[in-house]
Amino acid sequence: MNASILETIKKSAAVPSMPQVVLRFLEIMQDPDFTYADLVKVLSADAGTVSELLRLANSAMFGVRNKVVSTKQALTLLGPKRTRSLLLGRYLVDSMSSKRVVGLDMSYFWRRSLTSSLVATHFAEKVARSQRDEAFIGALLADIGIPILAEAMPERYASIAAQLAPHCPPITAEQELEAVEVTHAQVSAMVLAHWTLPSNVSAAVNLHQSDNPGTDNVAKIARILHASDRIAGLLCEVSNEDTIVETCTEAAAFVGVDISTLVQMLPSIESEIEELADALRIDVIPSSVYSLVAQRLTEKLSASAC
Repeated sequence: MNASILETIKKSAAVPSMPQVVLRFLEIMQDPDFTYADLVKVLSADAGTVSELLRLANSAMFGVRNKVVSTKQALTLLGPKRTRSLLLGRYLVDSMSSKRVVGLDMSYFWRRSLTSSLVATHFAEKVARSQRDEAFIGALLADIGIPILAEAMPERYASIAAQLAPHCPPITAEQELEAVEVTHAQVSAMVLAHWTLPSNVSAAVNLHQSDNPGTDNVAKIARILHASDRIAGLLCEVSNEDTIVETCTEAAAFVGVDISTLVQMLPSIESEIEELADALRIDVIPSSVYSLVAQRLTEKLSASAC
């Protein structure tokens, strides 16, 4: 890892900016003794953030019967961790919407990130339920280093960023280190630490490209991020059936879940992606690929489980 390059990137315009109210919210959550009153106070200081939080709380994702009309209600419904994830994700999308990133299809980038975050949530439900929100935000932002590197070092990184596309080989740490002396996982982790997200999230993101992250709690999240990214790649392109079964089997084993977990989660993934995309205001082009791949996965994995 080249610390000087990471520091240069951190200070560059390539790193998305966050509103002060969101940064303050993240800082307060780092205090183990924070209260809901502390969070409500800081959020209520910014009318735009209050409006955005209420919109998120009333979105189709949560299906509330009675309209949420106050910051306190929204925070109680969502919980601090999910509020943190959704606000950070929403403002990050907004911050990056005007950027033109050389070599990278941002629509595909967000579609894959959303898919990965939802798959990670399902995996965490099975193997690390108390860290479900950490898995969600970690998977959503694990690859944020890719557009940052593509913007900060376009001549050296554009060809690598272009690999984040259907039917392309995965981006490896080795090729990134050779080209720019840092990996996108290191850049993503640096940015999350800069935004004062929990250290276990940034540490797991830093390890998510590794095939052997270890076995401790951070490694458990890293394994979820690694596996969910592989599954997201399948769900964002049409793959041959042999690749589908092989990749899903390996990913499930890497996390430590039964293959039936994947079969159970697939039917709901497409609608979950649409709801999350709507909540975060991400323009994800409707596609039959999700349902097609999900059908193939379900058929093949169900057959192999018999």
